[in-house]
Amino acid sequence: MSSDDARHFQVRVPGSGEIVAAPLAVRQEGDVLVQTLFTGISRGTESLVFRGEVPASQREAMRAPFQEGDFPGPVKYGYSNVGEVLEGPDNLVGRTVFCLYPHQDRYVVPATAVTPLPDHLPPRRAVLAANMETAVNGVWDARPGPGDRIVVFGAGVVGSLAAWLCDRIPGTSVLLVDPDAT
Repeated sequence: MSSDDARHFQVRVPGSGEIVAAPLAVRQEGDVLVQTLFTGISRGTESLVFRGEVPASQREAMRAPFQEGDFPGPVKYGYSNVGEVLEGPDNLVGRTVFCLYPHQDRYVVPATAVTPLPDHLPPRRAVLAANMETAVNGVWDARPGPGDRIVVFGAGVVGSLAAWLCDRIPGTSVLLVDPDAT
């Protein structure tokens, strides 16, 4: 692997993944080079991708930003990446950022694709940003109100975050249930 290569995870065929070295994209004007600190793996979505179970009718809707390849594989997938900007505009160099990017150690994207993190936010927690967005949308769609009794079914990351959000509504009683006892 040369210094111009990056390593990423890809699903080669359903149920089989590998770490692959590939040339790093050349940074253009307005791009940033990011060194990954953390990536988050979605237990639900990425398990479907890994097993090759993304329904044909949902393949376009489930494409992730910067995804390479197609379902069922080979495909480079993922959408929760926190890293440090190594090169780019002066206001971003050295900043910790969130990006909807697959599991890769270094990558180049337009500067507009990254969101700088607040200084007080731990990077390992910021990797949950994509999951929190999903949880917020679910809570908005459910329209819980003060005093409601709420059951959230599924104690994965998104379910746990949704329960946490609902618990902050005054007077609610929240129960988080998971069918998997492990």
